Amino acid sequence: MTEATKTTARRVKEEGGRDATLLENGTTRILIGDKGGMVPELSVRKENGFLNAHWHPVFRSNSGEVFDRARHGDFWKVELLYELAGNFPCVPNFGGGHRDGTIDHLPHGWSANLAWKHGAAGVDEKTGAAWALSAMESPEATLPLFFRKIDAVVPGENVHYSSLAVENRGNAAAEINIGWHNTIGSPFLQAGCRLSACAERWATPPLGGEFDDTGRLAIDAEFESLERAPTRDGKTCDLSFVPGPIGFTDFATGPVPPSVATGWSAVSNPALGLVYACFFPGPPTAGDDGIALSFNDLWMQYGGRRFRPWAAWDGGTDRVFCLGTENATGAFANGLAFSKGRRSVLGSPTIVTIPPRSTRTLRYGTLFAPYSDGSLDGGVLGIDGGKGLLVLKGAGKEERFSADPSFAALRSLEGRSQEK
Repeated sequence: MTEATKTTARRVKEEGGRDATLLENGTTRILIGDKGGMVPELSVRKENGFLNAHWHPVFRSNSGEVFDRARHGDFWKVELLYELAGNFPCVPNFGGGHRDGTIDHLPHGWSANLAWKHGAAGVDEKTGAAWALSAMESPEATLPLFFRKIDAVVPGENVHYSSLAVENRGNAAAEINIGWHNTIGSPFLQAGCRLSACAERWATPPLGGEFDDTGRLAIDAEFESLERAPTRDGKTCDLSFVPGPIGFTDFATGPVPPSVATGWSAVSNPALGLVYACFFPGPPTAGDDGIALSFNDLWMQYGGRRFRPWAAWDGGTDRVFCLGTENATGAFANGLAFSKGRRSVLGSPTIVTIPPRSTRTLRYGTLFAPYSDGSLDGGVLGIDGGKGLLVLKGAGKEERFSADPSFAALRSLEGRSQEK
């Protein structure tokens, strides 16, 4: 293994003095922050440098100051927006902050807001993977959960692997939301990108949520194709085509088909010849100890939020162009309490139940890689997993990537981390 291709793991300070771990393998860089598990960078080598796929909000604080509601709340509203970047884990809540019983849930959960305790990082002798281990304990005694997270990059693969274990240390079953909030931005995200996912049916949120006043999509609607999504003016639009900033912010959810071995969502950029794809075990392959995510969630932030911090002032121009290719178990992005009341959307469960004194683990991969000969210019039509391969199907063509949809290396790291 040459110096340019060997895997490495090291602790760094990112912007604002934030503590983080940097994982590299020569062609891929992954930066994982301690605060909220934020992943502001997932980049791939591009000629003489690296190109980052992840969203970097123009309003993310770079001051190095700890969020203070009295000083910062008027502009940022909540701490999550003060710290937000790229991809991050959401548990036990997926959606806005709210009260459920005796617990005040933070937006997108403790995992996205509190500091993860860094445990260790290194390069595994058996797999060659660079990895980082971190943990978090529930701040609420009435919901006694413990989270254990492993982030990893494997030699020769352009993939960020994540393992998120949720341990219920209580004597009663715990009902939770869980998901990964992948969000891509410029320079990777451009008008003309193609968006696709494994869901075969879609729905928009009911009236009374955060998209009531920002969207172009019909409220509380169901449809079968991203190419023909109903709009509020009685027409249709093609959600598979990224239009650029158009003054709308929308959300749509689609159930992961119960028969798929590998759930997925993907965005391809024909101008750059790059694809960003999320993949995770489907219901047949998650196993008794695993979590199979229920939904592809699309957050299409195309300029519809004309208020702070998205705009510089309330009523100003929304400065944010990004796309959430999120995958989760929850009811839209309406939070845990709403999910408990709803129980299902389009026939798929909105709750994950962790039995008492038990652990369930979500395993997840994010591929960011170049493709050749325009194979995925028209979007990804399907994803299959093989031994050491992830096969992305385009229109009449397919692209093969070195990857591990069985998550064998990640499972090995899980076992070794428990020995530490």
